[in-house]
Amino acid sequence: MVPLVERNYNLVELGPRGTGKSHLFQQISPYAHLISGGKATVAKMFVNNSTGQRGLVCLYDVVCFDEISGISFDQKDGINIMKGYMESGEFSRGKESIRADGSLVLVGNFEVDVEHQQHIGHLFGPMPKEMRDDTAFMDRIHAFLPGWDVPKIGKEYLTDHFGLVSDFLSECWTQLRNQSRVSALQNRLFFGGALSGRDINAVNKTASGLLKLLYPGAESVIPDEDLEWAVRIAMEARRRVKEQQKRIGAAEFRNTHFSYAIGEDGVEKFVSTPELQSEHSIGSDPLEPGQVWTISPGGMEEHPGLYRIEVNEGPGSGVKILNKPVPPAFRESMSYAEQNLYARSAQLVGDKEPRHHEFTVQLRAFDVSKSGAKLSVGGLIALCTSLLKRSVRGGLIIVGEIALGGSIEPIHNPVGIAEIAIEKGAIGLLIPVSCRRQLFDLSDDMATKIDIHFYSDAKDALLKAIAE
Repeated sequence: MVPLVERNYNLVELGPRGTGKSHLFQQISPYAHLISGGKATVAKMFVNNSTGQRGLVCLYDVVCFDEISGISFDQKDGINIMKGYMESGEFSRGKESIRADGSLVLVGNFEVDVEHQQHIGHLFGPMPKEMRDDTAFMDRIHAFLPGWDVPKIGKEYLTDHFGLVSDFLSECWTQLRNQSRVSALQNRLFFGGALSGRDINAVNKTASGLLKLLYPGAESVIPDEDLEWAVRIAMEARRRVKEQQKRIGAAEFRNTHFSYAIGEDGVEKFVSTPELQSEHSIGSDPLEPGQVWTISPGGMEEHPGLYRIEVNEGPGSGVKILNKPVPPAFRESMSYAEQNLYARSAQLVGDKEPRHHEFTVQLRAFDVSKSGAKLSVGGLIALCTSLLKRSVRGGLIIVGEIALGGSIEPIHNPVGIAEIAIEKGAIGLLIPVSCRRQLFDLSDDMATKIDIHFYSDAKDALLKAIAE
């Protein structure tokens, strides 16, 4: 519904049949116009040079292209005119520059499995050939709605409550187009460095539209939780666009780690797209502060295994492990991590006093091994980042054991650990420098699939782990 309440908003929705993609723009509002598959003429869309008659984008609030895979323009420059309009809301035909505020919606059917499509190409695959690989066209799309997550319309989704007459509802929507909620984001929301100017504009537009639907009153006070809800949806929908540009191979779109903070002193939070996540891979997105990926080297009776340590800090003192029962080896590792944090707090966390904070710790195992042995370096970094409110770099696995005195213990199987990290989809591996010689045995093929970083002590490990 955002295109109906937001001017010059460009949306793509691809998904299965029967989810009502085109119904909203065909049946609900007289201010929306649906174009079914076939040729679209420049004269009909923008302006007729012969008569001067304005086109659909000037006459309607929303122009929706249905069955987008079959759409084409009658003139070669049709796509270029459309790209120019999507960017600025203006188009030139002859001597005159014409401004319009009609939003564009492109809907189509997605015939294949999403995961399979990401293996063989990108999610814009069902688009017409003039659009599907054009990164400049994609960059003008404000949001990509995952139609595959929308349930098919059925009786269970029909309400028995009162509703609004569609004529009245559509009139409300068209009046909301004259307002903006971007001011509600200013000085409350701060974007991370990965967002470009177009990304910020897209997120602002989507969030503004969502907040208008949630709070139609211009003077409404928007609480932080609803503001954050709208921003997360907006950033996910925009990041989905950027991920497809990245897959096509454009280097300028390689940084897709979208993040935000609520308030100047707020914690930086990262937003990902669900279809990028896999139960077999750790992903490339930074985790929340206090969370780290780590691998236990195992021992005589246990194989190496992947773990995630999750730490939350609050008022109080001490370290409390939530796992029941607590694996004895992990308890020992966290005890080493806790004592090193207290002994080296000035080096690691500056003027913050860790003894005045209580840390709650949870260990999550992702393999057969469950002991959590020799994870104290990962545990220490999790404790530090929870206190510093900083995230560890995305896709990084941290390995190592630190003794009570601060020395880093040797690892007996660094090649095996590196191979597991690659198998789990890690981008980087942070490992003690004492493993450097042994890692010469890592095959050339494996060595090209991961960035290996070495550390000499706890402070070195923390500095190399924290996201820039």
